[in-house]
Amino acid sequence: MSDFELGPIRPPSETRSLPVRVTRNCPWNRCKFCRSFKGQKFQLRSLEEVKQDILSAKVIQDRLLNLSPRFDRDGLREIEVGAFEGQPNQAVRTVANWLYGGGRNAFLQDGNTLIMPVNDLERVIRFLKETFLGINRVTTYSSSKTSARRKIEELARLREAGLSRIHTGLESGYDPLLAFMEKGATAADHIEGGRNVVASGISLCEYVVLGLGGVKMWREHAIETARVINEIAPEFIRLRTLVVTGDMLLHQEVLSGNFVRMTDEQIIEEEKLFIQNLNCHSNLVSDSITNLLHEVEGRLPDDKDHLLGIIDRFQSLDPVERDIFKMGRRLGVYSHLDDLNDPDQSEAIERIMAGHGQYAEQKLNEKVVYELMERFIR
Repeated sequence: MSDFELGPIRPPSETRSLPVRVTRNCPWNRCKFCRSFKGQKFQLRSLEEVKQDILSAKVIQDRLLNLSPRFDRDGLREIEVGAFEGQPNQAVRTVANWLYGGGRNAFLQDGNTLIMPVNDLERVIRFLKETFLGINRVTTYSSSKTSARRKIEELARLREAGLSRIHTGLESGYDPLLAFMEKGATAADHIEGGRNVVASGISLCEYVVLGLGGVKMWREHAIETARVINEIAPEFIRLRTLVVTGDMLLHQEVLSGNFVRMTDEQIIEEEKLFIQNLNCHSNLVSDSITNLLHEVEGRLPDDKDHLLGIIDRFQSLDPVERDIFKMGRRLGVYSHLDDLNDPDQSEAIERIMAGHGQYAEQKLNEKVVYELMERFIR
């Protein structure tokens, strides 16, 4: 069966999308908090390469539909266990996953796809939609700086071709922090690029990293990031919580003491300040497993008080309850604050903390929290 090339990452919201690798890796690739493409060289793929991958995915789709027209759980399981031609490869699994999700969305990989020449990218999108008539949403990544370089008319052409949404890693709106993290963009770049996308009619999703300011710059990070977001007014604001792993450049800054990581409680205070300063019409989304308060989601400004109320509820818990929730969330047991209402689960989590020496003098060891969070992105 045909094969096609796959990139390493895509947003959680694109888990069921068909990935089409248009570029390889990231042209900047210097951010201290990112490890996705480290050691990998950026490459533009040729139009013919990308078209061939799209055709290969089409061959797989047609073959799968002949083998199992039912893309419910049973139909997908037939593919997962290798009911045909031996064990399915990753490309087959990817197309099966896409069909299981409805077969309507596609995501153009890798880290900054909008850097591709507009004419070529437009042709890719049109060819993709001509090949898969059922696709009605096409999304991709772009850096703020690349979006800023694109004319609104160029972006509008891509929208007309079928580009529905652009995902952008804003991360922070505080210039000293952006410089420290070697983001390669300024607050002004974020604003210009974001406004270009919004003006073109393409849906914009901006990503903000909670905890990125560390103990030293958390307040400025929260306030200035909210200011920049307000200037852009993206359709979506997606929150991510910083996780530092040993293969990140930021890890060396932690070891040297130049960057001091925040506790969960400190990050929640930062998140609170960020939301308090938001004054835009956007959807706030907290769909990352790294976020402590997954339920802080809603439409701004209408749900602002509700979102802050969730944070207040966490902060009003007694210290032991907060630690139990933190541990339960990082173990993957809890997803919402209401989960604390199950006394059996709470007692089980307390026993885990005590039994592994993770809870001493009524205080959870933050190092344990960091280690548990690292598992989420390995």
